[in-house]
Parts: sequence; structure tokens; C-alpha cells
Amino acid sequence: MSGAGTEEILVVDAERPVRELVAYALLRAGYQVREAEDARSALRCMEKHLPDLLLLDWVLPNMSGLELIHTIRTNATQDIAIIMLTARSNEIERITALDSGADDYVTKPFSLRELVARVRAVLRRLSPPVSPDEHISLHGLTLDRAAERVTAGNFRLDLTPREYRMLELLMSNAEKVYTREQLVDQLWTDGRDVDQRAVDVHIKRLRKTLARVGFEHLVQTVRGVGYRFSVRAD
Repeated sequence: MSGAGTEEILVVDAERPVRELVAYALLRAGYQVREAEDARSALRCMEKHLPDLLLLDWVLPNMSGLELIHTIRTNATQDIAIIMLTARSNEIERITALDSGADDYVTKPFSLRELVARVRAVLRRLSPPVSPDEHISLHGLTLDRAAERVTAGNFRLDLTPREYRMLELLMSNAEKVYTREQLVDQLWTDGRDVDQRAVDVHIKRLRKTLARVGFEHLVQTVRGVGYRFSVRAD
């Protein structure tokens, strides 16, 4: 299974346009994505490499999505998160899928932004709890996840919740460049349609706070792409 920030998702759907649309949205959200057109292809794919999450249609060639869930849950792959992505919207079918081991159920047609939010929520819910003493220290800046506190020496930075989450994401993946769209998908998790310029506003505020301890240069702009946290010269 992949670590935080590099989760892999396997999209299993017989309809190629649906697979490609979903894969594109997930890639832009920062996930690694594989595709399979039927259950057998999905099983072969999982034999080579287990994904963190399965997006699975109910109606598939050679084996239904429900049968695939049963196969997965009765073998050594119980820890894979599964979201059903199907046109079947009957309440009984939803209950059957959830009782069979699906972690969530999304009906077609669907919002791509909502789907990404559902994926993020399921992965977050199933991820191991944060250790009380887990923290990140880079270039004199320390982020304490358990206390949700950021300090520079003995000075505590006064961050809003959104600024804290933004800094946590960037520090957790130092040197990785995030596009504005990826930051929106990671930090605005309620599925709302957010203008990407909101990212620039929060970056500006975050830098202003970091400037109080002389660390504003650590949040860098990558021209034409987005932002990163780096201890290297910009």
C-alpha cells in the first residue's frame, strides 16, 4: 500500500469514457491511477500491485462488482478501500453493496469534485491515526500534528485552520510542487466549487505569518505551475 500523499487508485469500469474521465480528475488531484475494464483485469492488476482504493462499477463483464468485492474481502486484500461507482441507485442495492464490504457508494451521474472529496474522505477515515508525538521539523520550523501547532524556536505561529492544513501538506511533501487545483482538492474537502485564486490569497497570508520569524521564503512559487515548500534557494 502506498504512503500518504501518493495513494494509488484502481478504477474498474467497463465504459472507457467514464474510466478516463475519473482517472483524469484523480490524477489532477494528486493520486496515482490505474485502470481496468473488467473484474478479471482488476484482479490481475491487484496481483502485481495492491492499490489503496478501488473505484468499482457494479455491472462488469465476467464478474459483477459485488462478486469482486466478495472475492477481495475473503482474501488477503481486506484493507483495500472500495467505493462503488454505479448507475444503480436503488436503496436495497446500496445497502447490499455496503453490507458486502463497500466503504462508500456513489451513483451515476456524479460530480467529479464530489467524487474526489469522497475518495479523500474514505482514505482519510481508513488511514492509521496520527501518533500523539508525530511532528515535522524543517529548517528551524516545527509542525506538531497532534497539537496542530507550528513553532519557530519558542515562538508559536498564529495560523488559521486552513493555513495550518496548507502548511502541513506542503511541509509533509517538501520539494513537491502542487498546482492550485491540487491544493483546492486537498484543502477544500466539502465539494464546494472554489476559485483557485483563493489559494493565492491563503498563500499570501501564510507567507505573511511566516515572515514574522523570517521563514516566508520557504513557501515558494513555481512559476506557471503552483507552490512548494523548500529549504533550497528559490
